[in-house]
Amino acid sequence: MSAPLRDSQFANRHSPRQTSATENNRCRIVLTGGPGGGKTTAADLFHRQIGERVVIVPEAATLLFSGGFPRANTPLAVHAVQRAIYHVQRNLEDAQTALFPGRILLCDRGTVDGAAYWLDETPHFFDAVGTTLQTELARYDAVIFFETAAVGGMGIVAGNPARNESIQQAAALDGKLRALWSKHPRFVLVPHNASFFKKLSFGLAMIDGIVADLTVGRRPSRRSTRGGK
Repeated sequence: MSAPLRDSQFANRHSPRQTSATENNRCRIVLTGGPGGGKTTAADLFHRQIGERVVIVPEAATLLFSGGFPRANTPLAVHAVQRAIYHVQRNLEDAQTALFPGRILLCDRGTVDGAAYWLDETPHFFDAVGTTLQTELARYDAVIFFETAAVGGMGIVAGNPARNESIQQAAALDGKLRALWSKHPRFVLVPHNASFFKKLSFGLAMIDGIVADLTVGRRPSRRSTRGGK
């Protein structure tokens, strides 16, 4: 039996040029982490706080699954789903950049996330979509990682009907995502806290600080700050 065709065989013949996000007068900050970390709530609250300066890029997976895109557990189907999510996520970001030049983009997850959901070796995900981890990390000016409540054994049930992970699955995904995103030179950790209010307050402060750093043109050193207990 012949091997299945990979998505990279249908991709553009040239891969995206690896550039800093700020080279094109844009500011992209990705909020990520395992399921149940509070990133979507933080993005919404921050947008409410500073208004039109911020544009939210919604989570591609939620858009697809809410629109009827199938979910499956078999490897070939999972790979098809993650390829679709990658391309939708990338084009959502590019569309928002074109529509709102000069605005701050807060991305609810990013193009790297699919590698954590891939049912195979991580490099195969990037090969399948015709890119590299380094190229995708370079799309973003900063990464703010909201650690899932699952690492503390707390439930992650919330208002997102597209979420179906168990506590154990959420914690495992959190670890995979952190291993990938922590390679970004401007990585900020918002750790789990038994008090969601304290965690959210810390996360909002981190977003505010990163936005201030980026919008005044300063390039802070790598952060690995932990929130107060």
